Amino acid sequence: MSTVTFREALDLVESLSDEERLALVEIVKSRLVERRRDEIAESVREAREDYSGGEVRKGTADEFETLKGKS
Repeated sequence: MSTVTFREALDLVESLSDEERLALVEIVKSRLVERRRDEIAESVREAREDYSGGEVRKGTADEFETLKGKS
């Protein structure tokens, strides 16, 4: 697969019809949302692992600041 520069990508988009451009925008938005959803799901998975492994402590923000100051 060859690499396309940002400028080349813009030029390619300019060659599309208005309808194709709108479809492209919707596809890109959808993919960005899906990627972010995957990142959040991974973060939740990691947090659950940490919690079940005992690597997470409960407390208030003030308690956290107190612990942070001691390290």
